Amino acid sequence: MTQLYGGCHCGNIKLEITLSDTLESYHPRACDCDFCRSHGAAYISDRNGAVKMTAARESDLRRHRQGSGIADFLICNNCGVLVAVSYQEEAALYMSINSRAVSAPDKFGDAEVTSPKQLSDAERVQRWKELWFSDTAINILQKR
Repeated sequence: MTQLYGGCHCGNIKLEITLSDTLESYHPRACDCDFCRSHGAAYISDRNGAVKMTAARESDLRRHRQGSGIADFLICNNCGVLVAVSYQEEAALYMSINSRAVSAPDKFGDAEVTSPKQLSDAERVQRWKELWFSDTAINILQKR
């Protein structure tokens, strides 16, 4: 298991990430949609890993929906860093992390361009459930 840390630029959102393999074995997925490209996002996930996200205040964590509107992009409301994307289904929360919000982004393998906009909503959700972190938690330290 590999332990990583990360978060946004200003420190209001912090990440603790546990990966089941070496950093080099992960190839961040660079989504080719306009939103992800404009944020410079390239995502990592590990179905056998875990993510704990902590936000200093509830108002620090902005949830933005775009495209199909079924996933939440998690952005620091203060510094604007896109930290992760999540999908909630009942009690299950799936998450993928922006590799560029991790302390060692240059240690991953080469990025691979993906085009999820070519998939149906059902195909996207199935893909997320197969690839994304499922052992996840979002903790808010100060509610309002």
